[in-house]
Amino acid sequence: MSTMKIKLPYVIFLGDVEDKTLVKTGAGLAKWCGDDVLGQLRLASCAVDLGLTELTLTEAIAKGAKSLVIGVATVGGSVKPSWLPTFVQALEAGLDIINGLHTNLSNIPELAEAQQKSSGQIINIRQVTGEFPIATGKKRRGMRLLTVGTDCAVGKKYTALELSLGLNTAGIDATFRATGQTGIMIAGEGLPVDSVVSDFVSGAAELISPDNNADHWDIIEGQGSLFNPSFSAVSLGLLHGSQPDAIIVCHDVARETISTCPDYQLPTLQACIDLHLQCARIVNPTVRCIGISVNTSSLNQDKREEYLQALEQELGLPCVDPLITGCDTLIKELMMQFYPQQTRLAHAEL
Repeated sequence: MSTMKIKLPYVIFLGDVEDKTLVKTGAGLAKWCGDDVLGQLRLASCAVDLGLTELTLTEAIAKGAKSLVIGVATVGGSVKPSWLPTFVQALEAGLDIINGLHTNLSNIPELAEAQQKSSGQIINIRQVTGEFPIATGKKRRGMRLLTVGTDCAVGKKYTALELSLGLNTAGIDATFRATGQTGIMIAGEGLPVDSVVSDFVSGAAELISPDNNADHWDIIEGQGSLFNPSFSAVSLGLLHGSQPDAIIVCHDVARETISTCPDYQLPTLQACIDLHLQCARIVNPTVRCIGISVNTSSLNQDKREEYLQALEQELGLPCVDPLITGCDTLIKELMMQFYPQQTRLAHAEL
């Protein structure tokens, strides 16, 4: 896996985007790396606000910024021409640019020239180096959980982060395994699987979650969705390569159609569970679904509680919003499913 180091602190660049779903990178950094974030830098027509301190580039530098992090994840990973003057100025001022987009900024002439003339560097997180093996399919030691979803951008990363934190707090050895640009920025290491040639995605997933201690859990950040025609290939490769012992299905209660294909309806949660288990059983016949993670930010508290309770009754699984209700019930379910004797002893001591 590639390991990268971001010079701290940094300012998050939001550009001139109008859709809040395109700034999930910035939102993730604001939540998980708050002490390292000085503020946000927005162009005049930007309609998205993360609620951070508003900074110009000059103000960010005066506050000690060492890096400019692109907090936008555009469809296709393109770079808008309107962003380039800010990037050039940042490099000329000696700031690093942390780029999680598919576009290699080093291939843009004016940015390459600015980089050569200054101490600022372009760090392209998605530009993977080296060769990846094809998957072997061999069983590896240790335990693995993969977050999957009904669509893209439904909380797979946040669920994995919250769960790994909760497991470690509960005394269970767990590691968050980042597979996307935001997760890599948060964790400091990882592998952007959507930049790996399709034949080698499963092999890359094996590298992400190697042999480990028998009771160690790799909490692997899922990507895309088997139900999204645009990104299903990476989802299946990650599912087979990670050989999960458990999955958590992620969903957004406000979502009705596939994000990139609005003519496609979102699957039911039961259909999502069934298809993922069917595909995962090819590499791990004992895989199981231990719960549902739902983004309920569009609901008020009463509606949220009503929805999650009804969903639990329907599916017979714990259903949570990890950023609001936490992951305790998911952790309890994992313990009951995989460590039943320890769970019974713990209950007996209460």
